[in-house]
Amino acid sequence: MHPRKPSPPVPRATLSIRAKPIDDRAQKFFAPCPRGLEAVLAAELAALSAHAVVATDGGVAFQGPFALGMRVCLWSRIASRVLWQLAEAEYRHEEEIYRLARGVDWPHLFSARETIRVQVDAIRSPLRSLEFVTLRVKDAVVDRFRAAMASRPSVDTSRADMRIHVFLTAYKATVYLDLAGEALFKRGYRRDGLAAPLRENLAAGMLALMGWSGQTPLLDPMCGSGTLLTEAAMIAMNMAPGAQRGFAFEKLRQFDADAFRRMREDAAAGLRPLAPGLLTGNDRSAEAVASTRRHLQNLGGDALLAAVTLTQEPLESLAAPAAAGVLLSNPPYGERLEEQQTLKAWYPALGAWLKRSLAGWRVAFITADRAFPGGIGLKPTRRTPLFNGALDCRLYEFELYAGSRRTDRAPSS
Repeated sequence: MHPRKPSPPVPRATLSIRAKPIDDRAQKFFAPCPRGLEAVLAAELAALSAHAVVATDGGVAFQGPFALGMRVCLWSRIASRVLWQLAEAEYRHEEEIYRLARGVDWPHLFSARETIRVQVDAIRSPLRSLEFVTLRVKDAVVDRFRAAMASRPSVDTSRADMRIHVFLTAYKATVYLDLAGEALFKRGYRRDGLAAPLRENLAAGMLALMGWSGQTPLLDPMCGSGTLLTEAAMIAMNMAPGAQRGFAFEKLRQFDADAFRRMREDAAAGLRPLAPGLLTGNDRSAEAVASTRRHLQNLGGDALLAAVTLTQEPLESLAAPAAAGVLLSNPPYGERLEEQQTLKAWYPALGAWLKRSLAGWRVAFITADRAFPGGIGLKPTRRTPLFNGALDCRLYEFELYAGSRRTDRAPSS
């Protein structure tokens, strides 16, 4: 009599998960943005039909149906991400945050095949280690999957499919899922892998601060890789900034592919050609002008490239492309002391060119150099604090008048 072979271990059952429909009631979202752009982002979100729009330091909270989150990902020029709020509660220690995150039904949101990344940010949190909180939130997600099925998602800290954000205040923890995936300033037209000195959503926000909507000529005399010009082209053409990229929400179990396809089709139907002569760019660097050409070509092909005027010559010899318009630029700031000294010596020449060639124009520069207005000899009409990454900058605006700003008045009788 042969001994019975031991039975093979029975694998844990994997649930055949059917995604729960998202509640039709308003969902809560938060859109981070570069500091200084909260007000223009709030106005943009209101224009996209968001409700309960509240600007806070570093971003804007808003509410609406889940489809609004998809629409904001596709259309927001200023937001850095779109965070969908999943849970919120008061906490006193790490285990309460673990329980909060474990209470989210993660397996009904996305499959175990998707990679995850957890990021924890805090303001005045009493907890000592955000790294430990990050680990416990990751444990909570994995434990919830293990309770439901045999598989679990793996962690990818660089290019995760699903990015989970936890924000801590002094007493409250909020759990979000990033609907964008890659940051929204990554539009898809910059394919050379090089980081721009000016992020795309910051450039779009600067255009919004100037009130530029594609109706008046725009000049960037130091265009670099063309970020301001390319963002301006998208505004003038009514092109959705997310038209050339994908989003994390497309991997959710609840993703409505038909609804989003119609959203993309509607966006494509609203495109309009760029009017010739509207955008002008210049840089003394041939490499910079070539980079600008590539990005415009990637965005709109030969037709867009032909509509934008690009030159390569010293700024001081440029003629105004129109009688009036908007100049917006990110001048070099100099990383080394000798470069900064060279720039400061050049400022008077820049100011003289502005007064000589651009009377009747509105002019704005973003710079970290507080001595910039005095260096060019002009008094700003407005200065807006902005952050270019970690760099504390100001957007200085000037109005250049033809002749004297004073108006002659007849003496009163």
